[in-house]
Amino acid sequence: MNVNKVLLVGRLTRDPEVRNTSSGQTVASISLATGYTWKDKNGQKQERTEFHNLVLWGRLGEIAGQYLIKGQEAYFEGRLQTQKYTDKTGADRYKTEIVVENMQLGAKPRSAYDSGGAGGYNKPAPQPQSPSSQPEAPAEALPTINLDEEEEVKIEDVPF
Repeated sequence: MNVNKVLLVGRLTRDPEVRNTSSGQTVASISLATGYTWKDKNGQKQERTEFHNLVLWGRLGEIAGQYLIKGQEAYFEGRLQTQKYTDKTGADRYKTEIVVENMQLGAKPRSAYDSGGAGGYNKPAPQPQSPSSQPEAPAEALPTINLDEEEEVKIEDVPF
């Protein structure tokens, strides 16, 4: 049996870069930072940050480009993919990235809220309602991830 599955919860290090291929397919590139903390043998807290390159195709890439911003928390599921290429000197190089198959948006950075919600968040304008229209059902509260808490995030506590 083979398994190629990646689960990441972290913060975006930059805004997504969205582009279209020559065939017209949307692709977004994201850089994500995840942290790991532990205590060394002397009891001192140690911390290490890992950076991950993610690729989102099609509608998922469009959504990422529209709603994700630098500093935002997010959850990603996907698979590892390594590509081989030749650099300018003729040497073979390899690039490993995560091809995202599912994502959940997390809390936006405080700066997005402090600036009146602008911060890259493209929320659709409210539509006027006619008096005869039915009232909408209350919007379901979306679960978010808060990485600012000191507790360790456990995968069994993630609500999706």
